[in-house]
Amino acid sequence: MKIVILGLSITSSWGNGHATTYRALVRELARRGHQVYFLERDTPWYARQRDAAHIPGVAVCLYGNFDELRERHSRKIAEADAVIVGSYVPDGIAIGEWVLAISSGVVAFYDIDTPVTLARLRHGSIGYLSESLIPRYHLYLSFTGGPVLAQLEQRWGARVARPLYCAVDPWSYFPESCAKRTHWDLGYLGTYSDDRQPGLEQLMLRPASRAPSRSFIVAGAQYPDGIAWPANVERVEHLPPAAHRRFYNQQRFTLNLTRAEMIAAGYSPSVRLFEAAACGTPIISDSWPGLETFFSPGKEILIARDAADVEHFLQEISPEKAAEIGNAARRRVLEEHTAAHRAVELESYLREAGVSRLAPVSAAPVSLLQ
Repeated sequence: MKIVILGLSITSSWGNGHATTYRALVRELARRGHQVYFLERDTPWYARQRDAAHIPGVAVCLYGNFDELRERHSRKIAEADAVIVGSYVPDGIAIGEWVLAISSGVVAFYDIDTPVTLARLRHGSIGYLSESLIPRYHLYLSFTGGPVLAQLEQRWGARVARPLYCAVDPWSYFPESCAKRTHWDLGYLGTYSDDRQPGLEQLMLRPASRAPSRSFIVAGAQYPDGIAWPANVERVEHLPPAAHRRFYNQQRFTLNLTRAEMIAAGYSPSVRLFEAAACGTPIISDSWPGLETFFSPGKEILIARDAADVEHFLQEISPEKAAEIGNAARRRVLEEHTAAHRAVELESYLREAGVSRLAPVSAAPVSLLQ
């Protein structure tokens, strides 16, 4: 197929989790013989932080504004077998309307932020998606699964809503033979957000302040200057994807934290979860509905509800037991959650939507597929 993706960014992972998801997915689509174009708005903040090398088999095109996009890429859009518009794309509503008007193929919306999107739609409009646009897309791809999929079809009128979770590139994330896993007792990788910060305070900073002899690290951008970091918590402002594997391989445990909207919706694994697991690093995670469908608690992942749980894991779990948990999680990821799995799933969804898009849209927001 000829596939065109209009996404937030593939060239820069600074301050977003979209880039690594897109990179892994398009690489696998290209390996499977598809012709892939990725169109990205050229913004100064990503231009200053570009960390993507050439992706084999994928054409990445930058455009300055919506007018330039239409002038330079209309033919690609019109002739593509499938066009995918991603969440948080600047001028996303106008772009979605335009793509639907000129494309002869399947047009999908890929929501990498589904709970955030729906929460904001309930309280008004957002720049990249409107309530009236949802039923017009032939396919709604969601980073969130579970009950949200039925809600998308029944409440919001999506024709076909399917999960396309984040995934990992196993060629980039794996246990390193020289890994000692002793540099830090616990690490966390994530951009600052108001709703994740209480979890970081509870599950990282509080245990760190109570155990000054242990070492901790937080890597991620946009943290406010006023945060009181314990002396044994190392800070890294931005960690490019090329450094993620070594980062995970140097930790005894890694921490996974989930945004409030994702916890409320459930079934919203983060890409960091799969990256760490692919490295064989044992994960301590906050709790959210559906987590057990991705990893088995106690066997493939550890669940912490407060600082005492984290302190217990750090104190009581032996290196041998930690390695057993990490290796079990790695096996699970390689069996179910690689980018190759997602590419195959996407192909099947596009085939399904190719039939459903010919059906008329009901005036009422009801599911067209039972």
